[in-house]
Order: sequence, then C-alpha cells, then structure tokens
Amino acid sequence: MRGCRWRVGAGLVVAVMAVALAGCSEDGGKGEGGFTVGLLLPSRAVPRWEHSDKPMIEKRVKELCSDCTVEYANAENDAASQRQQMNSMITNGVSALILDVVDPKALRSSVRAADRAGIPVIAYDRLAEGPISGFVSFDGGRVGRLQGEALLKGMGARADDGGVVMVNGDPSSPNAGWYEGGSRSVLRHKVRILKSYDTLGWRTENAHDHMSAAISTLGTNQIDGVLAANDSIAAGVIAALKSARVSPLPPVTGQDADLDAVRRIVKGEQYMTVYKPFRQETDAASAMAVALARGNDLDVLVTTTVDSPTTKNVPAVLLDPVSVTAETIGRTLVRDGVYTIDQICTPKLRPACDRIGLTR
Repeated sequence: MRGCRWRVGAGLVVAVMAVALAGCSEDGGKGEGGFTVGLLLPSRAVPRWEHSDKPMIEKRVKELCSDCTVEYANAENDAASQRQQMNSMITNGVSALILDVVDPKALRSSVRAADRAGIPVIAYDRLAEGPISGFVSFDGGRVGRLQGEALLKGMGARADDGGVVMVNGDPSSPNAGWYEGGSRSVLRHKVRILKSYDTLGWRTENAHDHMSAAISTLGTNQIDGVLAANDSIAAGVIAALKSARVSPLPPVTGQDADLDAVRRIVKGEQYMTVYKPFRQETDAASAMAVALARGNDLDVLVTTTVDSPTTKNVPAVLLDPVSVTAETIGRTLVRDGVYTIDQICTPKLRPACDRIGLTR
C-alpha cells in the first residue's frame, strides 16, 4: 500500500513527522497492535550512541506507537557480532530494523536476509549496503567542510601554507571517507597535509598512537593544526600533544559534541566540534521504521535519494550539521538543551566559562 505523499525540506522533517504519520494512518496503512523495531548500534567507543541515540529512538518509537517495543544490541565495533545480532533479530521476527552498520560489506548478507524475510532496513547514520529501504544521516561532506573551514580559521596566519596532520576515522565506515573528502576539499591548496592516518574503531588510544608518531616524525614546530575526525579521536590527539609538552596547542577539530569535548573547547584545548542535532536524526529514523512496519512508503518523510555501492535511489533524509566553537556553545548546545551550563561548567571550569561568556 502506498502512503500519502509530501516533500519537505530537511529542516522541517521533525516538525511534520507526527502529523504526516497520523494522516497516512487514516488510509488503513497503520495496522493493528504493536510490533518490535530492532535497533543495532555500532559501538560504545563514541559516547553519543548510548547516551543520545538509543534513548531518543526508544522514546520516539514509543511516542509514535504506544504498543511497540525496541529490541536493542550494540556491536562493540565488531562486524561479526553485529551480523549475529541482526540475524537473531530477523529470526525473532522484528517488523523493521534501524541499522548503524559497523562494516557495510560484512553486513550485506544480513541486509539481504532481512529483505527476504520482508523486514525493511533503515540505514542509520552510516550508509549500509544491500537492499536497504531508507537512509538517515547528516551530510557527511558538509561535516568535513565545517571541520576544514574551522581549522583554517583557528590556524589564523598559519593557514597560508601551514602544516596539518589529518587523523581520520575508521576506513571500514563509509562516513570516514565522506568526512575526509569534505575536509580535503577545503584544505586543498591552502595548507600542507604532512601526515594522514586512518583510525581503526575511531578509538582514542589509536588516535593517540597516530599523533605520537606524527610528533616523533615531524617534531612539534611543523604541526600548525590537526584535523581530527571526531571527538574521541580529538581526545587522543590532544593527550599526545600534551604528553609531548606542545604549548600552545595547535587548533584541533572534532565531531559529535561530546560533553568532554565541549569542556576541552571551554579550556582552550580543542578548537571546535561538529554538533549534529541528534533528535532530528533519531526522530527521522524512528518515523521511517514505524511507517515501513505499518506498510506505508517513505515519500511522506524523505527529502532526497542516495546511491550505495549496491542500491540506487535509496529514499533518504540528510540533515544539516552545525559548527561549534567556544563563542557559540551557548547559542547552540545550551540553547537546544543538549547540555546545561552547570553540566559544562564544572567548578574548575567556571573561570574559563566566565571568560567566554558562558554564564547562567
């Protein structure tokens, strides 16, 4: 059965979802009774998955379908575990799957198994391979461009032919290349990329090792900025710089607006992070999963289409990320209710918060 048809901009997706889904249910697509949505997240190495995405998806699914439940599993960065978890959910007969894939190629067979079982798969945050029914993420190219632009600004005069180390994400993640491509498009012809590393598992300790190797090879005077792909990587980069007694620290980028990263920005250790309003992403994925489980299509919800290596024209929602520096914490993260000033400004950080105008 085909659902109602609307097209909306990404900024309006969240506002119209509840109304749109309610309208579509009037044509008989809703079905009776509850069902289970499977949620498969990739790791605990990045704090957002457990602290933000999981509870927000559980809450939104329950709001859209009071009798529905969410079956959850975390793969701990292991593709074999995620494949086993997904196959178990298929066997248990979930009605839809939200999949943040660890390794797209490794999970392709499980996506096909879900398709054969009539279970729609929503690729969440990372583009999975195989016959997926929809995709929700933030524009990865834009994420990388925001990082590159902020890094150049933070480098100031040294942005003119300065030396940069790139500490990228896990190459098994399709987003890592997306981010890197965006950042390189900004940095190209402006700075010298001295070293570039891929960080397995997005792990802090791996990033620390990469940065330590860069310092050992290059020395400290040549490194004018560090493009760190996310906040976990930034933590390892900054720890390595501090261990090498680099002072002042060069500007370091990040992504995900982790609380520890926001505090590092307040302290002046990390220059920026990319804030991705997670509620928009979790709401979109929840609405897509519920709609498909009820037999409706996604025309009411999507804003564009994307191509994966295996599937053309996947219905998609790509949302806009936001750059956050010390000057903008208040009008982004605090204003949106992600963190309170008291959460960010510990007693030790109170003087630093006062200096940047982050006051009650």
